[in-house]
Amino acid sequence: MQNIVVFTGAGISAESGLDTFRDNGGLWEKYKIEDVATPEAFERNPKLVLDFYNLRRKQLLQCKPNAAHFALNELKDKYKLQIITQNVDDLHERSGSQNALHLHGKLLEAKSTLDEEIYPINGVELNIGDLCKNGSQLRPNVVWFGETVPKIAEAISITKKADIFIVIGTSLSVYPAASLLQYTKNAERIILIDPNTKNINGVEVLTEKATIAVPELVATLLK
Repeated sequence: MQNIVVFTGAGISAESGLDTFRDNGGLWEKYKIEDVATPEAFERNPKLVLDFYNLRRKQLLQCKPNAAHFALNELKDKYKLQIITQNVDDLHERSGSQNALHLHGKLLEAKSTLDEEIYPINGVELNIGDLCKNGSQLRPNVVWFGETVPKIAEAISITKKADIFIVIGTSLSVYPAASLLQYTKNAERIILIDPNTKNINGVEVLTEKATIAVPELVATLLK
């Protein structure tokens, strides 16, 4: 059984209505990254950061997985499927995925600022005064700009075993996640799905939206 590794970015979630920080007119446009998505921002103004992620969480709960999310899960009927995602949403899980590796954390989780133990968020808000069991303030379990990506080594290990590597909805500009493409030397095929992408040597490029291209690609791979 061949290994298919799928690497997803914000583009696949955007088609479910979830704002990305590159969208015009979206939630991110109202905030500066350095004010809401860095460790320094949380130290400087934790309430602003928590309020921002509360808004993101509320928006996520109004979104649903799309055709691309659901189609990917069909691949497990013929292949060993592993999904690696830059996204902090749970749309892969809600579509039925059971083994998505989240490089940048999960929006529906909090972690302690003391020891990084993970806690589920009950309800949609995380506020000042929400503490871990040891009395320390909780923060979103999201990897902010300037922080290390704890699961990148695991993602690299998975990528190295890929027979087919599929990239969906990412500009391949956020590192170290974008460096995964460097570890696909064993892959027979590398396929990139993104309407805004440019040609890359050795990569099959599909410029349709994920909701169109992914179901078509999956149908072809399952023949």
